[in-house]
Amino acid sequence: MPAGRTPHPAMTTPLQLVLVHPEIPHNTGAIGRLCVGLGCALHLVRPLGFRLTEAHLRRAGMDYWEHLDLHVHDSWDAFLQAARPDTERLFFLSTRGARPLYACAFQPDDTLVFGNEGGGLPEDLYSRYAARLFRIPMPGPHARSINLANAASIAAYEAYRQLSAPAPQPG
Repeated sequence: MPAGRTPHPAMTTPLQLVLVHPEIPHNTGAIGRLCVGLGCALHLVRPLGFRLTEAHLRRAGMDYWEHLDLHVHDSWDAFLQAARPDTERLFFLSTRGARPLYACAFQPDDTLVFGNEGGGLPEDLYSRYAARLFRIPMPGPHARSINLANAASIAAYEAYRQLSAPAPQPG
C-alpha cells in the first residue's frame, strides 16, 4: 500500500487473489493494480503465459506495481503450502459454478481463485473443489464469460462491499 495510505478498517486483514496459470499480461497487470487499490495480496500459480518483466504487465499496473504484494508459486500445491489458506474459505470463480457470487458471505482472509483466460481452472481443481465453485451471473444470452480482469474486479469488490459495510445498529 502506498506510503501514507491505510486500508479501510474492515480490510485490515485483506483478501487474497489467486490467478492459476494466467496467460495475458495486461489482465494480470490490471488485477495487480486492483490488488494494490484494495490492499490484497496477489498470488500467481505457474506456468504463466508471460514473463513478469513484460512491458504490457508493467504498463497495465503502471506506477502501482512496486506496491503490489506479489507471490509466485510453482504449482497449486506449492501455493497451498506457502499461503496456507483455509480451504473452507476458498472461492473459485468459474462459469461452471452452480451458485452465484452474490450467495457468498465473505470474511477477512478469504481467498478468491480464478483460472486462466483460455481454459479456466485446471480440471483437477474443478473436481477437488466442486463445492467451492461460484459464478458471476451473466444474464446476457450471447456471452459465455467475461474478461478475467473484470471478473476479478467484480468478485473482489463484492467481497470488499460485504467486509466494509457498517455493522447494523440496534433499534
